[in-house]
Amino acid sequence: MKTLLAALRSLVFYVLFYGGSAVLVIASVVAVTARPAWLAGIVARWGAWHLWCVEKLLGIEVVLDGKLPDGPVLIAVKHEAFFEAIDTPRLFTHPAVFAKQELFRIPGWGYSALVYGLIPVAREEGAKALRQMIGHAKQRAEAGRPLVIFPEGTRVAHGTQPPLQAGFAGLYKLLRLPVVPIAVDSGRLYHHALKRPGRITYKVGETIPAGLPREEIEARVHRAINALNG
Repeated sequence: MKTLLAALRSLVFYVLFYGGSAVLVIASVVAVTARPAWLAGIVARWGAWHLWCVEKLLGIEVVLDGKLPDGPVLIAVKHEAFFEAIDTPRLFTHPAVFAKQELFRIPGWGYSALVYGLIPVAREEGAKALRQMIGHAKQRAEAGRPLVIFPEGTRVAHGTQPPLQAGFAGLYKLLRLPVVPIAVDSGRLYHHALKRPGRITYKVGETIPAGLPREEIEARVHRAINALNG
């Protein structure tokens, strides 16, 4: 019975959330050409719509343990499910998120994401792409925006602790920003097609200063983002 109920909840969630998302993507495309100033508000509404669907339809409670940062800092978030990626514009104030280059090829959404200020990550395109990425990131930070990165590079199953992507330490060194690590245990409930009720927790770690050696920053971030994996 519990599995059947979870399946029904998930089905309703997919229909309503993605249906509403389609409307908001269309609104974002219109805003890009007609009223660019509205775009940040539309993206924030998308995050709020997702949270409503998660809480009311899936029966998942979202809990925040700690105080979220604001302003130009590098925020390193554990990545276990699409949940935290979708929740990012609600969680932070106008965040600039590092996102895979291929996502920007999605019709409509991709161009809106560029205008919003997401930062394309092209791992295979060499030094020129890296310089462009760093340049975009510095512009966003100078504008007072928080930078959000998933340092493991891709979604991982709950309970696993892969090493950070090699580029994270280089980015930290070049940006010269403090890092706020955040653990999240979304994979237990949200990772699979059949989503289950329960509680997802964000645990905000201690702010890590800029300028640390590579081994130290990687170890501290790795430990902090995996705080909920015990």
